Amino acid sequence: MLKRYPHKIVVDTNIVFSAILNTSSRIAQGYLLFFLTFISCLSKKEAKNQFINVDLKYAQGFSIKDLTNGNKIVEVGYPYQGATSGYKYLLVQKGNEIPTHAKEVQVIRIPIESIVCTSTTHIPLLDYLNSTDKLVGFPTTDYISSESTRKRIDEGKVKDLGIDRGMNLEELFLLKPSLVMGYTMTSDLGQLKKIKELGIPVVINAEYLEKHPLGRAEWIKFMALFLNKEQQADSVFNVIEKEYLATQVLVKDESKRPTVMSGIVYGDAWFMPGGKNYAAQLLEDAGCNYLWKNTDNNGYLQLSFESVFAKAKEADLWIGVADFHSLKEIETSDKRYALFKPFKERKVFNYNARTGAKGGSEFLELGYLRPDLILKDLVKIAHPDRLPDYQLYFYRKLE
Repeated sequence: MLKRYPHKIVVDTNIVFSAILNTSSRIAQGYLLFFLTFISCLSKKEAKNQFINVDLKYAQGFSIKDLTNGNKIVEVGYPYQGATSGYKYLLVQKGNEIPTHAKEVQVIRIPIESIVCTSTTHIPLLDYLNSTDKLVGFPTTDYISSESTRKRIDEGKVKDLGIDRGMNLEELFLLKPSLVMGYTMTSDLGQLKKIKELGIPVVINAEYLEKHPLGRAEWIKFMALFLNKEQQADSVFNVIEKEYLATQVLVKDESKRPTVMSGIVYGDAWFMPGGKNYAAQLLEDAGCNYLWKNTDNNGYLQLSFESVFAKAKEADLWIGVADFHSLKEIETSDKRYALFKPFKERKVFNYNARTGAKGGSEFLELGYLRPDLILKDLVKIAHPDRLPDYQLYFYRKLE
């Protein structure tokens, strides 16, 4: 009745139904129920074996399914704040036939030969995967800090495509990149939709929405999918995760946690990270007491100067003050800033210690991928005795 082969079980349905017809009704019904259940289980097992889910440790914004012959299905499930649906991409190895797929699924041949990125946070992903040479275009290249990428820009190998939301589509079309990696804040893809209409594949990278710092870093695995460099991405991420967790352990049981304020005034409101923001998570993991940690907001709070002063005038540290480079600049901007205790005690720190050749922020470029370095900086600031020999990388104390 059941014919066994090395990797599967084949059911001879003629024998089964013949047996059913030659038994009593009750036995036949039982046999039929067993048979249908058995077939159902086989069908489910067969469907399940069509792909393998790839586990991600921290990232929640995308998922991966490995198909046969090295093909993959990638879904960016939460592409922008408030999204109720996402985007699916079918990554097909060159030389493979394109499998049957839904109309809304975008097909991309891999490994890609060239790419146009639209955010500086995408640049380190290429650098760490030894794929800097794949970048052929970028909007406003002056923002890029990466030395290896700047070298390619200076050599004329990376085309400046103009302003991000107004890229020169003619220049882009002439480049004929294998892929454009973009990001979006809303369901309106704007120019990205126009790029797709030109026949150039577009994928959405939503790393900025991840709540955990290591979740953002794990998007290196997203980039790796298009380059067939998953193993290298795993190796890079594992080192970053190990360093992050080892640093976190140094202050995990710290009872003396300095109080921290953050942000500055823009217009009529003081902007600072919400309690569910990844920046608040970093401060928590660094053994700090962020004064707005209990707010249920994963974006940025907009508060009045008076409310911030009432709560933070006696804070121990002020970490993150936009693009200010000195205490004098801060006070010149608004004399009220000088009333805060960390200003008086010269305990104000900013993340602008490193800039690129054209003034781009290395923190805003590399920081997403290297939260372990940010965490070490914050631990050094809050608990300097825990990392006595460490030198600040992104942050610096303002004088």
